[in-house]
Amino acid sequence: MTITGTNGKTTTTQLTTAMFEAGGLRAVSCGNIGVPVLDVVRDPDGFDVLVVELSSHQLHYMPTSGDGAVVPLASACLNIADDHLEWHGSSEAYRAAKAKVYERTVMACVYNTTDEVTRHMVEEADVVEGCRAASPRHRPPGDVGVVEDVLCDRAFAENRQSSALELATVADLEQAGLASPHMTMNVLAAAALARAASVQPSAIRTAVQGFPRTPPHRARRHRRRDHLGRRLEGDEPARGHRVARVVRHCRVDRRGLFKGVDVDGLVERFGPDVRAVVVIGTDRAPVLEAFARHAPGVPVLQVEAADTDQVMPEAVRHAASVARPGDTVLLAPAAASFDQFGSYADRGERFAAAVHEHLGGNADGDDGSSAGA
Repeated sequence: MTITGTNGKTTTTQLTTAMFEAGGLRAVSCGNIGVPVLDVVRDPDGFDVLVVELSSHQLHYMPTSGDGAVVPLASACLNIADDHLEWHGSSEAYRAAKAKVYERTVMACVYNTTDEVTRHMVEEADVVEGCRAASPRHRPPGDVGVVEDVLCDRAFAENRQSSALELATVADLEQAGLASPHMTMNVLAAAALARAASVQPSAIRTAVQGFPRTPPHRARRHRRRDHLGRRLEGDEPARGHRVARVVRHCRVDRRGLFKGVDVDGLVERFGPDVRAVVVIGTDRAPVLEAFARHAPGVPVLQVEAADTDQVMPEAVRHAASVARPGDTVLLAPAAASFDQFGSYADRGERFAAAVHEHLGGNADGDDGSSAGA
């Protein structure tokens, strides 16, 4: 199994692996998720299924023909938004790298019906004869989707023209913390991949019900409110296109290293609606210029701390100084973290620690977790 996408690929990879494991198979998440594929194939006990998360960089170098070519049983590109353009050189090159995930797929190419780029990728892919195109959507038929409050399969069921297989329910997703629209799409994509390999519906439901809640730093509310009723929360790793989905609900935003992505459109659309922006990171000029053009009345506060240990405490102090009762202070960086932090997780942990320190450790978390959760 091969999985890529600008957002959601790690969660989908983990979900797919969990579904195979619930079906009684020895499966492993590997590749860009942290475990090298070569380490996995050398495992003395072996695996029944490798669920491989692939970045655009890995796909760029991956051969699609000859002895070294990957032949996935099923493959998926979840979505496409411009990213890593400083490395690939253009949107076209980035998309071409992502499209390689579908090459030589045997059973099913899973794509996103709301993202036409992924559909075109499938149409142009050189796949094994008989390979099926499947899509997670909210209304099948012929795909894996949601009908009323049921997740069902009408892509791989035997009588898919006249019947559907129940995979899980929306209530199952809600209990597992997977009911948001983008998480639901991740579940559907994982289910389509699993069903392409004949994993039973009962195993998919078991995996969903037992799946860990949202990973740390991804849309997590580290601390609910301070004494003024202001919420402080974090979304890591939030890129520009992901920020666009959440900033409508926020008043204070802050942003590192843009990797060639243009933030001008994001600021033009949402910038006038934020209370203020606190800017961190080396590559801050695009943000400053975009706010000057499109939201000149929005206060822009810059973090001047050179010491990494002081960046987030200063950012939180700036945000707290302008936030009002009822506002949300959101860490949604819209950029990579490597200019100042070890990783997006390191950045998120430092934000959580700074929030905890600012609130004196007395505020209640929404889920009872500590600020560093």
